[in-house]
Amino acid sequence: MRPKERRETGKQDLFRSRLDQIIDLNHALARLARAIDWRFLEERFGAVYTDGPGQPPLPTRLMAGLAILKHTYDLSDEALCERWVENPYYQYLCGEEFFQHRLIFDRSSLTRWRQRMGEEKLLALIQESLSVATKTGALKPSDLSRVIVDTTVQPKNVMFPTDAKLLNRAREILVRLAKKNGLGLRQSYARVGKFALIKQQRYAHAKQFKRANRSLKKLKTYLGRVIRDIGRRIADDDAMKEAFVKPLSLARRVLTQNHKQRGPKVYSLHAPEVECIGKGKAHRPYEFGVKVSVATPLKHSKGGQFVTHVAALPGNPYDGHTLAKVIPEAEVLIGNVIERLIADAGYRGHNAPPDYKFRIFTSGQKRRVTPQIKREMRRRSAVEPVIGHLKQENRMGRNYLAHRAGDAANAVLAAAGYNFRLLIRWLRLLLRQILRLLSAKTQLNPA
Repeated sequence: MRPKERRETGKQDLFRSRLDQIIDLNHALARLARAIDWRFLEERFGAVYTDGPGQPPLPTRLMAGLAILKHTYDLSDEALCERWVENPYYQYLCGEEFFQHRLIFDRSSLTRWRQRMGEEKLLALIQESLSVATKTGALKPSDLSRVIVDTTVQPKNVMFPTDAKLLNRAREILVRLAKKNGLGLRQSYARVGKFALIKQQRYAHAKQFKRANRSLKKLKTYLGRVIRDIGRRIADDDAMKEAFVKPLSLARRVLTQNHKQRGPKVYSLHAPEVECIGKGKAHRPYEFGVKVSVATPLKHSKGGQFVTHVAALPGNPYDGHTLAKVIPEAEVLIGNVIERLIADAGYRGHNAPPDYKFRIFTSGQKRRVTPQIKREMRRRSAVEPVIGHLKQENRMGRNYLAHRAGDAANAVLAAAGYNFRLLIRWLRLLLRQILRLLSAKTQLNPA
């Protein structure tokens, strides 16, 4: 079933006032609501729906507006629901004609909508933000032909992983699942496991590593016993095997892995897709999440430093080996050919398409660097504050969405929220300039 899209009806209500009669239509959010091409978003997001029986989904403008507000103002789903009921400008952006005193959607609708759209459809929000920036004069189309690209880490909402914590947590999950399914275990090790974890942490803090390793060995023993006990009890029960297949697999990986092994490791039991990424930072040697590529125009536009492309890159690839994916996707998103790309030294030995071999310049490069290119390369660090704003103000600093699809969706929505934040500020400044000009004209012509 396709959603019933909202259209301006102009209806009046004897007992309620229309939103456009009680709000300031020159407010930045109201002007943004009129500048966005909602029909374009309806067409892009409506492609995931099919005609059929059933209750129609919520309107596209409502859900897209909520996604924009959530990541523009760094709100959780719960806080967004509370503010939406209180704020008439939020409701106007989402297509309401009359002020709603109650929530007309469920909080879980936001989660289901994000999962249904996925990364590919959500990119339309970035595309529309760049289109609005071009229409309002905040960005010139020519600015999109030369870009800066860099990578960062989008941390996942996980605690810092240690072997002791993972071993104890895996045992607790298995014991809880066994109790839930009525499986009587020989021993749960709940009390002695807790004390072994406390001892291991205290010994490690005191740098008494021999004693810490003995406590770690106890935790491994407790987990191994629980795994074998469960394996024996579900050996002849296919339904029980299906319930325990994933937890047992993760627990065995945690039990057998060590800090010297190569290849993927388990750093979180509730988010096994998390990767350990080192970016060479002294204050934060390792971060746990997923690598994300961020592209921004080389030239600072009137409206600010917009994000032109963002993509999650699972597998912790080498920075230079991401360009084969990033460049074609960025060109499709901006509708322009990338004439020049500036990157840091981590992109040396890149795998960009052959046509772009002489269009990419990295820090420290000497060959083919003209004085103009040398000046442009000094702008490479302009991407760093953009990454900082994405993390601090637009929910990329900690990702709460589940699985790899959540990693990709959160990165795209953070970039869209950042762009719309710049647009709101630009529309506010534009209004001030117009009012200033009108005021000056009135003073010149008092009659």
